[in-house]
Amino acid sequence: MAKSKPLKQRKTIPYNFGEKHKQYICRCTISMINCAEGAVRAGKTVDNVVAFCHEIENTNDKIHLASASTVGNAKIILGDCNGFGIEHWFRGQCRWGKYKGNEALIIRGPKTHYRERIVIFTGAMMENSFKSIRGNSYGMWIGTEINLHAKSFVKEAMNRTIAADKRKVFWDLNPDNPKAWIYTDFIDKYAADTKAGTFVGGYNYEHFTIDDNVNISDERKAEVKSQYDITSLWYKRDILGLRIAAEGLIFQSFANNPENYTLTVSELDKNRITSIQIGIDFGGNKSKTTFVATAFVDGFKKLIVVADHKIDGGKGEVSPEIINTDFIRFVKTLYQRYNPILIKFAWADNENQAVINGLRIACIRARLLVKIVDCYKAPRNGRISLLTSMMSQGRFFVLENCKNVIGSLSEQIWDPKIKDKDERLDDGTCDIDTADALEYSFSKFIKPLMLAGGENVE
Repeated sequence: MAKSKPLKQRKTIPYNFGEKHKQYICRCTISMINCAEGAVRAGKTVDNVVAFCHEIENTNDKIHLASASTVGNAKIILGDCNGFGIEHWFRGQCRWGKYKGNEALIIRGPKTHYRERIVIFTGAMMENSFKSIRGNSYGMWIGTEINLHAKSFVKEAMNRTIAADKRKVFWDLNPDNPKAWIYTDFIDKYAADTKAGTFVGGYNYEHFTIDDNVNISDERKAEVKSQYDITSLWYKRDILGLRIAAEGLIFQSFANNPENYTLTVSELDKNRITSIQIGIDFGGNKSKTTFVATAFVDGFKKLIVVADHKIDGGKGEVSPEIINTDFIRFVKTLYQRYNPILIKFAWADNENQAVINGLRIACIRARLLVKIVDCYKAPRNGRISLLTSMMSQGRFFVLENCKNVIGSLSEQIWDPKIKDKDERLDDGTCDIDTADALEYSFSKFIKPLMLAGGENVE
């Protein structure tokens, strides 16, 4: 009888780790709390996914938890992870489905010794997100972008793993405000307790930068770094991997040299405009009603502010009729300058439905093509981050006659009184009304705008 050949296993997932990453993953086997912090594209998530999957193979706990800001992000970042995620580790031995009404990856195969293991995927950014896991018991928990989770969810998830046979937690995050609750209540507290010798179970923390990732070429690293304004908060956090408090001017490069970001009307190539979107912010107690029109050029390659308008008068001083009249005049002026077919939507602050409904009726009576729709309010700092990124890439400009937008971008600052999170100052000293209208005009399109600039969207 011929001697059988030994079974050869093929490596189909091209994992490749630098020494620093290998050491972190090894320490995960003996540590209860594992935290990878640092710059973008540093490989933090893959480390935790590998460590998490390795432990699933031998744990006696059946049900485990995977979380991100939204359930969609959890499935993409942790489940798929660009081909390095949980579903790929257990390829051929798992399937996506529902478990007791929850989004889940159901695993059973040789790696788990044919025991069924369930990974529940959930979103965690909302203050009531904790309700989706309350009363449940989990073995291990892997959470990506843990600083974007609600504090109440983190506390609840920690409680839900107390009875686990193998209690392990895996977190990753980009640096945040140094006084953020994730540090003061958890990460820094664990570090201090470990140093004092009072932390039981093992705490494994590592800080990474993009230069620690051996899978990214020097050319790609330079490309990623070029997408940031080196004076911005996000460059210091995402690239340098530093915990930095938000302070001073938000758009410092713009404020220092606004002429680098302004265009004359003759410099605008109207033939390359794909669409024009209008943002509307309605006035409140001390605020003004503002309109800002932005042109999307060559699809989503560039964003150019082409018109702005501010109505003087605060709450109780500006009637809906004045808003309707000024907006209709604003749109008709755009029609004279640009192809009316390109101007399809006006994104209005959705907190004032009565004024929005009146504006819709007024536009219909004026036979305007533009549709008034509720704005999509992406997270404010996400909107700000996109603008700083597009500025650094030479993809954002303002026509020189848009004085409101130029002034607003030049004077916006971080609120110096708020120490534990990043908040833009909004006390009437800065033109935040124009800022909101500008951001509403592109907020619905943040992901395609990022992708057009070569940025990774997770």
